[in-house]
Amino acid sequence: GLGAFVTSWRMPRYENLQVNPYTVPGIVPGILSLILLLLGIIMLVRSVMRGGWRIEVPGVASALFSATSGRLVVALVLTLGYAVVLVGRLPYWLATAIFMFLFVAACEWPMRSNRRSRVVSLAGAALIAAIVAVAVTAVFQQVFLVRLP
Repeated sequence: GLGAFVTSWRMPRYENLQVNPYTVPGIVPGILSLILLLLGIIMLVRSVMRGGWRIEVPGVASALFSATSGRLVVALVLTLGYAVVLVGRLPYWLATAIFMFLFVAACEWPMRSNRRSRVVSLAGAALIAAIVAVAVTAVFQQVFLVRLP
């Protein structure tokens, strides 16, 4: 939060153009970063007050090969694949739809035991991916007036 605030503070303010100070590019990231910083401090204080800093960490081997670590790796690979491979090479809406489908499918697949529930889960992932891709693309282009790759 602090790093984002400093970065947003360094963004151009366009004082020489006499623009409204509430329309400068760094205002929204600055506000959001201050909120993140405040919430992070609150979480830290609550954790220390409840003794959360004393939690014992399990052995390195068991932590690295746990189910939680596996889900983290899947999320990291999918997110990096989206940002590095898909965006910029495919239309934004298609890249977002593929990413959303893979992410939802990867999260839902382990919870499904039989073929029918997996097919329904994949259909749901496809529906969610289509809705999110259309909605996000429309909001960025029509509301925020952002040109997407």
